[in-house]
Amino acid sequence: MENKRVILAVALSFVVLLGWQFLFPTQPQQPVPVQTQQSVKKQETVKGPVSNQFPDPMTTSAIVSAKGTKLKVETPLYSAVINSQGGLLENFKLKLYKETIEANSPDVDMVGSNALDKAPMGLILNGIPTWTRGVWGYEGKDLSLDGDKIGTLIFRGEVEGFRIERRLTFHADNYLIDEDVRILNVSNPSGQGRLAFTTATKSLSADGDRYNPTRISWYGADGLQTEHDREDLQKTGIEVTGDLNWGAIDSNFFILALVPESKDVTIKGKVQDDIFRVAAEHTASFDKGIERKLTCSYFFGPMDPTYMNKVPGNLAAAIDFGWFDIIAKPLTIALEWFNQYVHNYGISIILLTIAIKLLFWPLSQKSYKSMEQMKRLQPMVAKLREKYGDDKERLNKESMQLYKTYNVNPAGGCLPMVLQIPVFFGLYKALLGTVALRHADFITHFPFTDIIWLADLSAKDPLYITPIVMGATMFLQQKMTPSAGDPTQQKIMMLLPLVFTFMFLNFPAGLVVYWLVNNVLSIAQQWIITRKVK
Repeated sequence: MENKRVILAVALSFVVLLGWQFLFPTQPQQPVPVQTQQSVKKQETVKGPVSNQFPDPMTTSAIVSAKGTKLKVETPLYSAVINSQGGLLENFKLKLYKETIEANSPDVDMVGSNALDKAPMGLILNGIPTWTRGVWGYEGKDLSLDGDKIGTLIFRGEVEGFRIERRLTFHADNYLIDEDVRILNVSNPSGQGRLAFTTATKSLSADGDRYNPTRISWYGADGLQTEHDREDLQKTGIEVTGDLNWGAIDSNFFILALVPESKDVTIKGKVQDDIFRVAAEHTASFDKGIERKLTCSYFFGPMDPTYMNKVPGNLAAAIDFGWFDIIAKPLTIALEWFNQYVHNYGISIILLTIAIKLLFWPLSQKSYKSMEQMKRLQPMVAKLREKYGDDKERLNKESMQLYKTYNVNPAGGCLPMVLQIPVFFGLYKALLGTVALRHADFITHFPFTDIIWLADLSAKDPLYITPIVMGATMFLQQKMTPSAGDPTQQKIMMLLPLVFTFMFLNFPAGLVVYWLVNNVLSIAQQWIITRKVK
């Protein structure tokens, strides 16, 4: 009886955790409002209207796009178009990632046509949109890079008394773009000023995708922080000043990051006209006749540690699975290891499930044995309830004595379940936020039909077959588990499969496959143990 209560408590706690994730899939780390100061010794965050702090062009509803020569950059990873009028990025298409799973789906464009008017990769100098004012020229030609080659495009312009040179270096083996900017004050009376590197993009996730929001992130001395509340980003935006490594627009799968060389920087972000914008702004001196050099790196690509680990500023810290990060990351490594041999992430998930099951096998053995022993003691427990039903203290004392006499641990049956909860949530986070699983298929079509089925393990099962079968296996497990003497508890336990099935309907198919296979293995193990005990 006590064993059943413990299992019930654990199961209900599990439902609460799952339900919380279902209703509130992510919780942003909220910045602490403080007053803006010039000190950069400690990171500071300001939540408030950014419109007065951003240069004017960043607050208008639209920015006139530059008209110049379009220069193309081709690598095995992406194709990009750069406008010679100020070096604006017009598009950046990822060759290895498609918008949808359809055969004719276009490549993912990290910019998008609607974002062009917000000037991705545009420089803002003292509030001046450099791409719309002054005269620009360029040096170089279309780049076609492969292997580990790099190529550079140079843009030179004169903007209201400033002579500007932008050197953009592209890498064939990474999504990284390095920029060196040289600024010479020729005739502008300004001495102190600000230079902002910027980028912009449409939403990186589908509308209403609560499990994969587009957000603005930044990383510095206080670690990773994010803001994804669309309403807050539209009304107030974010402004962070201090010891900062980078600022970015990102989702579970893709990221556009600004990585300035100097950490003495202000990161600003906002959503305008449904376009996400972020800027890394430096305060600098621009005295006449003195050339000033500033550098920044851009990363426009997948949230893939293979590439992000090569970017300065610890950009890979953007890949974060929350509380379960320490479990989720090893699981993603294990999935990748299996997949390099089987080349199917669905099969890789099954193999990972078997590996996890083998890891917990000894504990499960003890659990099922304990449950069977408890089942044998149920008639004795029932007699004690009849005899001491009105005396709870005496009933508990006699029950514990009974367990001690027969060397049975009432809580022994729930230990494996408790230990597997972190593993479950770690895998949940991994499957939800690993770009390798985006559009990864398992069984593309339902057998003997042309109906699309498990063609994307990061999305829900479109036919709801796997969650329903998973619920059926949970029901079978409940029937095999020793029943409690309390009818109310028994009814609650029998409702759990229905509750889980409902929650799993919209979970990633890969996660459902894991839980389904885990249930089948548990049923087989429990059946084997039951036969041995008998």
